[in-house]
Amino acid sequence: MAELERHISVWDECLRIFEQNVDPKQFNVWFKTIVPVSLEGSTLTVEVPTDFFRSYLEEAYLPIISKTLRRVIGPDAKLLYRVHPVKKEAAMVFKASHSNVLENKAVMINTFQASGNPGPFVFPGIQKVKINPRLNPAYCFDNLVKGECNKMGFHAGVSISDAPGKTPFNPLFVFGGPGLGKTHLAQAIGIAIHDAYPDLVVLYVTGNEFRTQYVNAVNVQNKLTDFMAFYMRIDVLIVDDIQELIGPASQNAFFNIFNHLHQSGKQLVFTSDRAPVDLMNFEERLLSRFKWGLSVELRKPDHETRLAMLKSRCEREGIAVSDDVLDLLATKIRSNFRELEGALISLIANATLCHEEITRELAEHITGNIVSEEQNEVTIDKVQDVVCEYFNITRETLLSKSRKRQIVQARQIAMYMSRNLIGGCSLSTIGMELGGKDHATVLHACTTVSDLMATDKLFRQYVTDIEKMLVPVAR
Repeated sequence: MAELERHISVWDECLRIFEQNVDPKQFNVWFKTIVPVSLEGSTLTVEVPTDFFRSYLEEAYLPIISKTLRRVIGPDAKLLYRVHPVKKEAAMVFKASHSNVLENKAVMINTFQASGNPGPFVFPGIQKVKINPRLNPAYCFDNLVKGECNKMGFHAGVSISDAPGKTPFNPLFVFGGPGLGKTHLAQAIGIAIHDAYPDLVVLYVTGNEFRTQYVNAVNVQNKLTDFMAFYMRIDVLIVDDIQELIGPASQNAFFNIFNHLHQSGKQLVFTSDRAPVDLMNFEERLLSRFKWGLSVELRKPDHETRLAMLKSRCEREGIAVSDDVLDLLATKIRSNFRELEGALISLIANATLCHEEITRELAEHITGNIVSEEQNEVTIDKVQDVVCEYFNITRETLLSKSRKRQIVQARQIAMYMSRNLIGGCSLSTIGMELGGKDHATVLHACTTVSDLMATDKLFRQYVTDIEKMLVPVAR
């Protein structure tokens, strides 16, 4: 019996060491959720929730994990991961009507008169207002198709919904390309919290809307104090497309709101088309706060997930589409959920308005333009192919650890092109696809290419030639 439980005691000792050497928030997120499974000889097997979890754990904490295991188990210590299997998910559920609009309870907000900034002895007024959460009931968790592409974000979102402001995922920063479900996930969190905690005030707003509201409060309405008081009363603030929050003044206001809400135990959820490290024209102090909690990347859906989304949408529309047609759509349109859903709706619309049967031939006709555009999209694979062709090297050589000057420069150009020509692609993703490099290596490569282009004519010609080979693809 003692032998059977040895893996638990060994892992507990490892956790004790990790806790002493890792930031408390990161320890709670990345180590406490790991479950020891078995210990056979010097090999410890642990269970982790997702492969993304395993990948990040190895990337960020491999040195301390290896050192700790050797210390606790011995010099021959080995670690095996077991990814928790995906359970069969329930069918999507949509409300019959949107008439039941979600509402926050009425709250009291301190307000000042519009006559300007108050003096130190002017007491604020009290105003009772109802804040529209601006949540779409259709964007709930039940309607969110789950797969490997978004599993980490889904589980983090559920954890937040169960205990808003009390998990290590604060803020939650969700990033990825267009149409991958960032808005749906963010709103699902807000809806779940609203349902479970009706006394909490939830608000969804875009980065551009926040900036516009701030400008109006300062320049038009002269009500900056009211603006700040309003946002500091929010319990769950969801900011979509936060990359649009540009301008030092609006960022400074948001910085103060962030600090107040975070210190008060309020929940913050942000979405962006790029990772925090890739955000441009943002104050460093704000970027550092974006990294306090958990950053989750939503990736392109695999075939199984795309097919599940199509079947779920068909249920929503109350229409029967053959598996053969759905498989065709899932095979041809691979970029994101939005284009896939758009193709299905176009197919249903054509069949309905023109009284045509939904056939494979009709599906091929409808998807023709979408597919041709997608095939012309620049991808990391296409960048690699073009760079390899230009320098007459194999992909294996490009992705190798070779330090030959030509190979290094080819690899750096591939990273540079991937960052500049592929929208919504994070530095971490580029690095992973180009030889398993980290985001710092990719950032250094992009800087190096820019510097060489400014000083080396021959190198600049390399980059120009490769870009010309890729630009027609982009069009």
